[in-house]
Amino acid sequence: MKTKKLVFMAILLSLSLAIYVLEAQIPPILPIPGFKLGLANVITLFALCTLKKSEAFVILVMRIILGSVFSGGMSAFLYSISGGILCFMTEAPIIVKFPRRQLWIISVLGAAAHNAGQVATAFLITKTPYIIWYIIPLTAVSVITGIFVGMIAAILLSHSNGILKKLTKDIDA
Repeated sequence: MKTKKLVFMAILLSLSLAIYVLEAQIPPILPIPGFKLGLANVITLFALCTLKKSEAFVILVMRIILGSVFSGGMSAFLYSISGGILCFMTEAPIIVKFPRRQLWIISVLGAAAHNAGQVATAFLITKTPYIIWYIIPLTAVSVITGIFVGMIAAILLSHSNGILKKLTKDIDA
């Protein structure tokens, strides 16, 4: 891997980690336990559009590990990793099928998958079958947050094309 690509990935990891930690400090907007906007997914979507899928996956997993160390703990890690991986598995295969201006669609699907992963983890941990019903309000909220996150990612991509061309000119590893 070339140095420029490694630095670019480190910058994206740093940005996503900073967003993740900052968002953890924001009081809940809605009285729904576990609700977050998922703003760090802006960087995951950006990475999926600008890097190889495997490189974007590394950034995601490292952010979850480091984010759990800095602001969560083991339970935060379990919920984040299950949601994050399911979200990634949903977004990565379909991201090439949509134009970048429609990243919000991919983001909504990813947000819903993320919530499904977290509810499944909660069910496995608590063994409480009624927790499955929690997916209904979370899915409704994921539509709104997914649209918001996807639109931010699309705007970021549209404004970064010139910088990316310069930066990635000889990154092709």
